[in-house]
Amino acid sequence: QVQLVESGGGLVQAGGSVRLSCAASGLAFRWTGIGWFRQAPGKERDFVAAISWNDERTYNTDSAKGRFTISRDNAKSTVYLQMNNLLPEDTAVYTCAAQEKFGPPSRRSGDYNPWGQGTQVTVSS
Repeated sequence: QVQLVESGGGLVQAGGSVRLSCAASGLAFRWTGIGWFRQAPGKERDFVAAISWNDERTYNTDSAKGRFTISRDNAKSTVYLQMNNLLPEDTAVYTCAAQEKFGPPSRRSGDYNPWGQGTQVTVSS
């Protein structure tokens, strides 16, 4: 059974940092791309960042703006999302997902399955 479990969310002040983790099990992690998405209350889910099996990375430049960094540790079957200089508008549920097809990192949510349960990040002003 494939499982993705996010952790690392919480309450942080504006300007602070958070590192999210996405621990995967039940899949060939070494060959799997992982994406991060976020959904704020009343808004649609947005792409944040993705990393391919061979460390190719893509970001939502509007939201990430050089503040976020995605990385992976294959030995731990974990992908990380380091978020710095957080803003109140970064408040959302952050969810990771496994890219279904082998290849470059995708920015489309439809290319991902399964998904984790999400972790809440709240940035106070």
